[in-house]
Amino acid sequence: YCSSLLLFKEGLRLPFLCRGHRLGPSDDELYQRTTVSIMKKEQGSGPMIHSYSSIGFNIDGNRVFGPCAVVPPAILQWKVGSHTDITEESVSLFHMIEPRIEILVLGTGAKVERIDPAVLALLKKKGISVEVQDTPNACATFNFLTSERRVAAAGLIPPPQSTTLDLIKE
Repeated sequence: YCSSLLLFKEGLRLPFLCRGHRLGPSDDELYQRTTVSIMKKEQGSGPMIHSYSSIGFNIDGNRVFGPCAVVPPAILQWKVGSHTDITEESVSLFHMIEPRIEILVLGTGAKVERIDPAVLALLKKKGISVEVQDTPNACATFNFLTSERRVAAAGLIPPPQSTTLDLIKE
C-alpha cells in the first residue's frame, strides 16, 4: 500500500510519494509555500504605475492629474479628453522620441474603446505595436512590460469612477 511506505533520509521519516498519494494537512510541513518579498525596486527597470483614480495617476510617487503619457524616463500631461481625442497628432509624441518604443499601451478609461484605424495604421507603419485596453488593465500591462525591461510607453486616460479600494477601519 503506497501511503504506508516511508523514505528514510538523513534520519528523517518522510512519506514516500507515489502517483496515488494525496497530500493531507500534515504534509503541509513538508511542502512550504514559496513567498517573495521585493525589498528594493531594480535599478533601471523604469517607472511603475502604483495607483489610479478618476483624477489621475500615482507613478513612482509622482501624482499626475488627468490623462498622461508615460514615455520613460518622462511622465507628461497628455492633451486628450477621451478616446475620440486620440488622433495621429496626439500620438505623434510616441513615434518621435528616442530610443524607439517597441509597444504603446493605450488606456481608454473605464472600458476598452475603439481607436481610429488611421492612428493604429500610422503607429504600425512607424514600427510600434499598440495594445488598447481599459485603463486598469493598461496600467498592469505597462508595469509588466516595464518589469520585463521592454521599451514601452503608455497613453492613459483616467477612468471616470475611482476603482481604488477603500480601507475600512473598525
